[in-house]
Amino acid sequence: VQLQASGGGLVQAWGSLRLSCVASGIMFRYNHMGWYRQAPGKERELVARVDTSGSPNYADSVKGRFTISRDVAKTTVYLDMNQLNVDDTAVYSCGADTGLWAVIAGHPRYWGQGTLVTVSS
Repeated sequence: VQLQASGGGLVQAWGSLRLSCVASGIMFRYNHMGWYRQAPGKERELVARVDTSGSPNYADSVKGRFTISRDVAKTTVYLDMNQLNVDDTAVYSCGADTGLWAVIAGHPRYWGQGTLVTVSS
């Protein structure tokens, strides 16, 4: 099982990035997916999730700026991030679980490695 996250980098405030997480070794269509982030000195938080039906949900801090989506054919979940600000600086990771509550609780069965997003002012 592998969740391969990519797309992080350095971006200026108000810029945009797209993160991708490619899943292999799991039945992607039966897994709920989440994007998490952890900033230095802070706890990890669930930024956005998308369930197996494609229904998204967002943390208040990113609502209206971030969009999560999934492509079943490509076994990939995306996080489009717009209007980035310095508070979005963090390591972003993806997670997968067949149980939605596990994703919501921050304990998905499968984790991808993180990708660093740095937003400069």
